[in-house]
Amino acid sequence: MKSNYKQLGQFIRQVDIRNTDGKEDNLLGVSVQKKFIPSIANTVGTDFRKYKIVKRGQFTYIPDTSRRGDKIAIALLLDYEEGIVSNVYTVFEVIDENQLLSEYLMLWFMRPEFDRYARFKSHGSVREVMDWDEMCKVELPVPEIEKQRQIVNAYNTINDRIALKRKINDNLDATINAFFTERFSRFLHEDMNKMPDYVQLRDFIKIKHGYAFDGEQFSENKTSKILVSPGNFKIGGGFQNSKPKFYNEKATYKEDYVLEAGSLVVTMTDLSKNGDTLGFPAIIPDDKGQTFLHNQRVGLVEFIDNTYSKAFIYYLMRSNDYRNYILATSSGTTVRHTSPNKILGYGFISPDNDDDILILNSLFKVYLSDCNNLNNEIQRLSELQSALLSKLVS
Repeated sequence: MKSNYKQLGQFIRQVDIRNTDGKEDNLLGVSVQKKFIPSIANTVGTDFRKYKIVKRGQFTYIPDTSRRGDKIAIALLLDYEEGIVSNVYTVFEVIDENQLLSEYLMLWFMRPEFDRYARFKSHGSVREVMDWDEMCKVELPVPEIEKQRQIVNAYNTINDRIALKRKINDNLDATINAFFTERFSRFLHEDMNKMPDYVQLRDFIKIKHGYAFDGEQFSENKTSKILVSPGNFKIGGGFQNSKPKFYNEKATYKEDYVLEAGSLVVTMTDLSKNGDTLGFPAIIPDDKGQTFLHNQRVGLVEFIDNTYSKAFIYYLMRSNDYRNYILATSSGTTVRHTSPNKILGYGFISPDNDDDILILNSLFKVYLSDCNNLNNEIQRLSELQSALLSKLVS
């Protein structure tokens, strides 16, 4: 052990407070992205009195590492006063915040090296787990408390900067969406299909299916290739890259299925039976150094007629009327899905206000430019965060 390293066990203790009142509010899970998330577990017939309560400032981790892509799911609760988690999870807390800051400890857990360590220390026959004894044996540097605060503050400053830039960008997107709704919503009604100006999406675009990439070639380690799948679509439309699915650098695939920056794509399959992201569009970002691959569950929009711009089709696919149409025509019970033919069957009245379309196009151009700047800035800030985490070992 290095001279400034100490075993974690002297700073933490388990917490086992049961949900004896049987409350069902704020049921949480833990992701390998090291965050608390709303639980998606089937809780029919569940006795919630056996569940554990986790409070603000406490940690929760899932000991099983064998089914999580060589990562350990662990998180620090900061966004809620309390929540409930499965009784198979381990809840613990820092004994004395004057010796070890919880947020500093969370930074240590966020390092990719810790994931590898946790996986290496996991054991078992049916499933491999990193049990409490192994967690207590974790060694980490514990500098003076003021130094810990400086490190946490530096990391949070970068996080706040990223959040601010995203908020500015989201506000511009919301403004454009509101403009589209105000100026064009009167043209979007299915019951207008007998009017002379009635058209369908198939009159202007076609949708190309993606490629069935080899599932064995996915990598938990960062590569330059990201698979664009339904998980990259935000509820309401838009692209997100919070949970990238990396593809092996050496794996082969058809070059025809590389998505160019600025491409308009639409999700054909939802991740849940609710259809939360089904049929919504997204724009492929201009992310330097990343190649975006076109998955079969995502459709690429190709224009066959220049009557309507990418901006118009993008916000049309985010309208409530289009949304209702997609849900009404979708299939599936466990997972909902749609098809190019169904999407192309959506109809609307051809608008005649060219000036509004020009304004929409102009706003959209600014938005895409801001998105590119945002992605580049976030990449630089993320590199700073990674550098900060790597310095924890010194």
